[in-house]
Amino acid sequence: MPSSLLDRLLSPAPKPSRVAWLTQQEYAHRGLHDDGRIENSRSAFAAAIECGLGIECDVQRSADREVVVFHDWTLERLTGAVGETAKYSAKVLAAMPLKGSNDTIPTLAAFLDQVAGQVPVLVEIKSKDDRRVVTPCMAVRRALEGYRGRAAVMSFDPRVCRWFAAHAPHIVRGLVVTEEGHRTLMGRLRRHLALWHARPDFLAYDVRDLPSRFAESQRRRGLPLLSWTVKTPDLRRAALDAGATPIAEAQGF
Repeated sequence: MPSSLLDRLLSPAPKPSRVAWLTQQEYAHRGLHDDGRIENSRSAFAAAIECGLGIECDVQRSADREVVVFHDWTLERLTGAVGETAKYSAKVLAAMPLKGSNDTIPTLAAFLDQVAGQVPVLVEIKSKDDRRVVTPCMAVRRALEGYRGRAAVMSFDPRVCRWFAAHAPHIVRGLVVTEEGHRTLMGRLRRHLALWHARPDFLAYDVRDLPSRFAESQRRRGLPLLSWTVKTPDLRRAALDAGATPIAEAQGF
């Protein structure tokens, strides 16, 4: 059976009305950050909102089963602390200064309160193969309950997408994809298997892999295509030529 038919059967495209908003504006990768604003910080988010940009952010679980907006598994790069991010409670992390700024690590709830529906948001849920995804997924669902703005979750991990498909189908969900040069038959098969397991509403694609036959086939059948991380004018052209909405930073706008 052709993979295109299996795609339609095992991972149906969403209704256009459900996902049309995803591609109506570009997104600031981890907020609008530069030398004066730290990634995934309140200041970076405020700058994105002021510019009318959507916001992509990263979240991961804390020691007390909450979720905080922070990319790295360890604290050293962005704070004066050491150790694994997940070893600290959300309260401790929320009081932890980010290097060179007055900002601290926000919880997802605090981030959503700040955005308050002013711009759309993409919440990337970080995961590891040896960790269950239920805890962060449940915490993200709790934070999004009652939120009235446009928000979607996404992850490299197909298990995350699958969890939201099963337990929070009203929340728009996306699969983050990187081909990493694997354009062999086995590479294509792995991408289809991930798609069928995840059942996403959209794809967020590594811009370095565009153009991509897989990405284009999914876009043509109705899955919105976003692309990360668009950092230069050349990468911006690659994303736009592929019909992808940029998730950008630096010179990518």
